[in-house]
Amino acid sequence: MIHTSAVIEGRQVTIGYREGKRETDLFTDMDFTLYRGELTTLLGTNGTGKSTLLRTMSATQPYLRGNILLNGRELSSYNERELARHIGVVFTERYMAGGLRVHELVALGRYPYTGFFGRLDENDRLITEAVMVQVGIYHKRDSYLSQLSDGERQKAFIAKALAQESDVILLDEPTAFLDLPSRIETMSLLHRLAEENGKTILMSTHDVEQALVLADRLWLLSPGNGLECGATEDMILAGRLDKLFPSDNIRFDTEHGSYYPLVHSHTPIALSATDPTLLHWGINLLNRNGFSCLIDENVSVSTENRHTHKNGEIPHISINAVNCISLSHNGTTYTLPSFSALADTIRSMKPKLTNSRQ
Repeated sequence: MIHTSAVIEGRQVTIGYREGKRETDLFTDMDFTLYRGELTTLLGTNGTGKSTLLRTMSATQPYLRGNILLNGRELSSYNERELARHIGVVFTERYMAGGLRVHELVALGRYPYTGFFGRLDENDRLITEAVMVQVGIYHKRDSYLSQLSDGERQKAFIAKALAQESDVILLDEPTAFLDLPSRIETMSLLHRLAEENGKTILMSTHDVEQALVLADRLWLLSPGNGLECGATEDMILAGRLDKLFPSDNIRFDTEHGSYYPLVHSHTPIALSATDPTLLHWGINLLNRNGFSCLIDENVSVSTENRHTHKNGEIPHISINAVNCISLSHNGTTYTLPSFSALADTIRSMKPKLTNSRQ
């Protein structure tokens, strides 16, 4: 994707809170850029400051120092109505709008254009109907928000932001509380709005796997590293996501783009499979049950395909198909009809294997 221009630029920005003359800095000297036609996701742990950054960028909360430029102009110089024509926000926790119908909520997005009395003209009505169709909520236009599912309600708020005809849309965890299909649908919608409509979209999320698939850029916010920004693949391959969550028990799988719990084990086991999918899920089963599938310098394979460790022979598992698994150990081979049977067998063997290597 070729971005034609920077829409929002932050230069040496400090965010935090001001109480009277006292300032509390959360993050200092941040540099960032949002580009037209791109979906950017903001990732970080709870309480890090993601919502504060989004509020600051929407001018809901002032920045303490530095400069934020919106289309080359200082953000703080925009009045409320001007700002609403440029930035749409979806901070759903701010709204207690259950008594509104969907079309009434979406029509509120026309506020910057309706004049003093807030009356909608025919053009406003056409725009509100068009954006409801675009996000797939038109069939619920007469329903109350309280009657909608979480996913439908999120679509209604996104439609309201689109009705503003703003260049930028900022969203604070729009996929929170949604089931998996709704999370995927919502993020796919935002990606499509950026790609096809040229919208500049920044959203915070904990849905890392979907973000890595659909986001053009990642912003990683953490106390130790501040704000790190870059193209999604560059950030992954540079190892940035390994440091996002400070825990010794969490690892990032660069190949598959997901986090996984680290299971500590010193019980080795040899594994082979006829295809990568079987190998992946074989490793998954064995790791979950406390086995290490990594063959280190203390393991060798003889011509008889017998695997040895510095403390003796280790089991060998061969997965030929989902229903054709063999386990060989100490001259005995077991034929197993399923992964479930494999799990039962290695669990029963583990105490003996663990004790023999201590």
